[in-house]
Amino acid sequence: MALVAMILLGVLVFLITGSTTLFSDKVTLYTYLSDSAALTKGANVRLNGILIGSVDKVELSGQSTPTRIVRVTMSVDKTFLPSIPTDSQAMIAAENVLGSKYINIKRGMLTDAIQAGTEVKALDTTDFDDVVQQGYSLLASLQGMLKRVDNIVSLLESGEGTLGKLFKDPTLYNNLNGTVEEARKVTATLSSGKGTIGKLMNDDALYTDLRGSLNRVNNVLDGLEQGQGTAGKLLKDPALYEELRKTNGEIKTLLAGLNAGQGSAGKFLKSEEMHNQLLSTMTKVDTLMDKINTGQGTLGQLVVNPQMYESMNGFTRELNSFMKDFRANPKKFLSVKLSLF
Repeated sequence: MALVAMILLGVLVFLITGSTTLFSDKVTLYTYLSDSAALTKGANVRLNGILIGSVDKVELSGQSTPTRIVRVTMSVDKTFLPSIPTDSQAMIAAENVLGSKYINIKRGMLTDAIQAGTEVKALDTTDFDDVVQQGYSLLASLQGMLKRVDNIVSLLESGEGTLGKLFKDPTLYNNLNGTVEEARKVTATLSSGKGTIGKLMNDDALYTDLRGSLNRVNNVLDGLEQGQGTAGKLLKDPALYEELRKTNGEIKTLLAGLNAGQGSAGKFLKSEEMHNQLLSTMTKVDTLMDKINTGQGTLGQLVVNPQMYESMNGFTRELNSFMKDFRANPKKFLSVKLSLF
């Protein structure tokens, strides 16, 4: 009974964990690879993804050809041989980038089936190795990213930085809560119609006025489109446009004449002689102003000498007094003498 129980247990374990049937007829197939890519004994053998057997042995072939360094011995269910044409190709595959490896036979197109004990041609495993290496690089990058995320979480838990203080510091939370409360009050004020913005949102009269202003603006725009007024004529009247164009041409002609030195203004802009004369005149004016400021000449004395100013002021007062007396009593100053000889 113990022996029978052990046999039944072995059969159950084989059926649960095994990948093939217990009493199926097996045949051996071979394939040669440049690299085993961590393929191990017992790995599955699939035909276009369908399980047909397992790997019996992975070993060095002893050959020097780069594509035939590793020899893989496969045990395949005999019933699948007619489904494997001679041009089929074996390759190493994986369930995912870092998953377990298996042999996947890609079914060919010929009608001749492969025979037991023969070789299945293999695809180059270089591309697969590149994919595996990229998977390792991706895993390393993910590990680095996880470390940085862990550092950020540690900083947040310790209360460092703005986010950390937001999580840990109750003051910042209270301030943020107060800001939200103030925003709520502002929203309530706007909803109640208080203030300019609140009235704009709730007052129908203000809305009506704004709408009326928009209507007037639309009327003005309609008038412009119809050519009304000076601005409308400027937009619509081709005659006014031609006049402006002629005026612009005349201005261009005038500017061209000025640049050419024509006329008094053109000579003033272009003539070197007139420039020198103007510069000489300005120099003389500067010299005269310097002499006046230093008290030279009558004008200079009048400007800087207070005594001369007082004398002229006194003379002016006496002259005014004389004129008043003359107008009041002219006989006092005028006399007529008649004499006979």
